[in-house]
Parts: sequence; structure tokens; C-alpha cells
Amino acid sequence: MHMIQVILLTVLVFFVIVTIHEWGHYYFAKRAGILVREFAIGFGPKLFSVLRGETRYTLRLIPAGGFVRMAGEDPEIVEVQPGQTIAVRVKDNVVKKLYLDRLDERSDVIRGEVTSIDLERNLHVTLDIEGETERFAVHPQALLIAKGRDTQIAPLDRQFGSKTVGQRALAIAAGPFMNFVLAFVLFAAYIQMAGVPTTQPDKLLINSVLPDSPASQSKLQEGDVIHAINGTKIGTDFDKMLDIIGKSPNVALKVDIIRDGVAQQIEITPKPDDQGVGKVGITAGVNKVPMRQATFAETITGSAKLMKNMTISIFEGFKQLISNFNLDDVGGPVRTAEVTGQIASQGIVQLTSWTALLSLYLGIFNLLPIPALDGSRLIFLGIEALRGRPVDPNRESMVHFVGFAMIMLLMLVVTYNDILRLVRGE
Repeated sequence: MHMIQVILLTVLVFFVIVTIHEWGHYYFAKRAGILVREFAIGFGPKLFSVLRGETRYTLRLIPAGGFVRMAGEDPEIVEVQPGQTIAVRVKDNVVKKLYLDRLDERSDVIRGEVTSIDLERNLHVTLDIEGETERFAVHPQALLIAKGRDTQIAPLDRQFGSKTVGQRALAIAAGPFMNFVLAFVLFAAYIQMAGVPTTQPDKLLINSVLPDSPASQSKLQEGDVIHAINGTKIGTDFDKMLDIIGKSPNVALKVDIIRDGVAQQIEITPKPDDQGVGKVGITAGVNKVPMRQATFAETITGSAKLMKNMTISIFEGFKQLISNFNLDDVGGPVRTAEVTGQIASQGIVQLTSWTALLSLYLGIFNLLPIPALDGSRLIFLGIEALRGRPVDPNRESMVHFVGFAMIMLLMLVVTYNDILRLVRGE
């Protein structure tokens, strides 16, 4: 039962952070009057699909993201050409449905050869019916029916490209923005559940010392208080300690400690790891103090601080990945699901914090200037705003297509690597 609960929570985490992202796109697209054809969670074959109003909501096989398909982004409608024989169903003097195939099977329809048609601006179709020409108005929500599929037409004012640069930019940026909002809310919820210390911790304690490490050779002990390194006071700043040690491989450091209330100074020389970062072989943490319920102000400021610190850490991770790329350092959906499952087993408090971090990461990642991501699309809109005219849609579509293909290829490689790592038991 516990394992089933962990699996359900893991699925819920992915569903929530992807859905809130796509909902941001969907909501602001609808606000701008854009026809949203599909709201999808996942990629690949459809597992579930339901039509509500103008939008089809789908759940797809590959849980690697989602998308909102807006009218005008892709040439998804089958074109109707003059000279083509079609059938139309007229109600209240306007065409509500246009049939492009299986015309003999249609009842209560008017058949004829198309002499002229406009489904974007003037919304009309003119048919040659047994030698007589008749013009029909087309409803702005009329359906094109071909090969068993119903596709709603998209008049020009319902298409993505017809909106202002600002409206389109808002519809695109709203996805990452909603991830930031979700992260802030979840960090606030985490602070409310975890609480805040009743007093500020004032000591950085050594929790453990690895055998045969520089710390062990220098006689550092569990429970020692790290006061200063090379004269720089540490206080409770764990990151400052790591920074000083990390930048000093093979350099002797003078560490001021307090042991059993007595101040001492110990010399220690960090050893470089595989990436040249200094390590001494200790784990440390601030002294624990009782926790209490956070006030509203503490919750808001604490959430903002966590957003800031985690954002810095994410960009530092990007920098490290670029400068020292290693495929084993890149995690795909499999590894993320594995870690999420491990954290879910620790309880709802830890899972809330982890979900907030994933949502923040998704928002930041999507704003990167990588083709097919929201950041790249915003760059194209910025170019359009500066030039006063859009980039050739065919060229932009090609850039995004190539970018998407590369992302999917990387996803496959990373997923394969993650599965191999699980098989090897690493």
C-alpha cells in the first residue's frame, strides 16, 4: 500500500507541474481570443481524449511535458480548393459543417463544386450547384469534416499570428510564469508545515568525519564547531565553508574550531576531487533549535528567499553542466521519477519542497533560448517587435522543429542511460 501511495504521489507531482504550466499558456491564449485546439499532457500517442467546447483535452503516452496547440501555429487544416466538390450543411442561413469526403453518405446537405471560398477573412463559400452559383455565409465556428475528423475553422482574428506581439508574448511567457507562482506557493506551504526556528542557530557543527580523509588526518572530530577558516568567520554559513574549501585544493588551510568549549586551530589541506574541487571529508550542519509555526510575513519572505537561493543553485548547475558535461550528470524523466519517489517516501513536507523546486526548474528551463522552448519563441517575438515584421514563419517553424527533435533525441539518450543505471543498480 505504501508503494502504491508513493507511485501515485510521484505521478501527481508530474501532473501538477506540467498542467499548471500548460494552463498558463491556455488561459492567456483564450483571454487574447486565440482558438486553442488542444490541451495535451505528455507527447506521443493519445491515451485519453475528450472534447469540451472548442478545445480537445488529451493525455498522451510519453510523460515528458505537454503542449497547448493554438490555431495558426501550424497548418493543421486541410485546405479546400476551387474546383473541389464538397457538401455543406446549412442552418439558420449559414454553413455550420463542410464535408470533404464520403459525400454520397451525407444527408440533409447541399452538394456542389467550389468556385470560391474564404474561411479566414470573409467567411463564405460559393458553390456551383448543377450549373447555378450560390453563395453561403460560413459560421465562424464551422467544422471541416474529413477522414472522420472534425476540425473547427479558425478565422484570422482567432489565430495566434493575428494577435499583437504583446498578446502572443504573454500567452507564451504565462507557462513559465505559472510555474514560478506554483513554486512560490509550494515553498510557502513547505515553510508553514516545517516551521521556523525559535532562535537563530549560531553554530556550524561537524556531523561526521570520513576515514582516511584530510579531516581525519587533521584530527577533526564529530561535534567540533567550525568558527573560521583562514581568518574568515564562518558562523552558520555552510555555503561559505564549502566555497573556501572547494577553491583550495592542495592548499593548507588554518581552521579555527571550538571543541568542548575550548578554541583550537587545526591545519588541513583539501584534496581535489575528479573535477578539481577541494574536499576535506566532512559533513556539517547548523545546531538544531526548536521549531515554531511561521507567521504570514515569515512565510512570504521565507518563500521569496528560497526562490532566490534555489534559482541561483539551478543556474550554477547549468554552468557546471556546460563546463564539465557528463551524461551521467543529466537526469531524464526516469531519474526524476526515481528521486521523486524516494522523496515522496519521506513524507509530504519534503515532497512539497521538492515539487516546488521542480516547478521552479521547469519554469527557468523553458525560458532558456533553446529552439522549441518558450524562451526561443519569445526571442523570435522580440525580433519581430524590433523589425516591425515577423520572421518568415517557415524558417521559424524549421528552427523549432529541429530544436524539438534534438531535445527528444537527448531525452531518449538520457532515458536509456537512466534505465541502464537502474539495471546496474547504481
